[in-house]
Amino acid sequence: MPPFLAATLSVIFVGLVLTAALEDALSFTIPNWVSLALLVAFGPAAFAVGMPLPAMALNVGIGVAALVAGMLMFALRWLGGGDAKLLAAVSLWLGWAALPTFLIGTAMAGGALAVMLLTLRSASLRPLILLGPRWINRLAEPGEGVPYGVAIAVGAFAAMPMTLFGAALGL
Repeated sequence: MPPFLAATLSVIFVGLVLTAALEDALSFTIPNWVSLALLVAFGPAAFAVGMPLPAMALNVGIGVAALVAGMLMFALRWLGGGDAKLLAAVSLWLGWAALPTFLIGTAMAGGALAVMLLTLRSASLRPLILLGPRWINRLAEPGEGVPYGVAIAVGAFAAMPMTLFGAALGL
């Protein structure tokens, strides 16, 4: 495949993961079409970067395992449904070699995000936050959830250089 095609298809991953993070930060939801588009785009992108079939199969297995783990975390109310689906779709693209970096990066970003949100939600900052845009007000609302799609995106971008997709983009 031409390098331009491989890079173009790899950029789809970046765009979709960014879309998921922004949607989650703004509305606390990740549209199903984002995870579905990641799923559908994986095959053509994997072929474009020259991923061997056994590696593709391993990535599919990792994606399925991540979906099962995400479903369990959803059942335990640790993650939202969109977060669980995004976690699986991103795991599909990243594969085995990048998985530890992805999971550690996501966990660290999730912790930092939680601390930031707790700070925003503190009583002392509350009057200042109310002057901001509606989406900031919602993020700062005590009792609201955590837009974990943001943390998943940070972990994904930390791990992407370890993949063939990252190599296609010169990372």
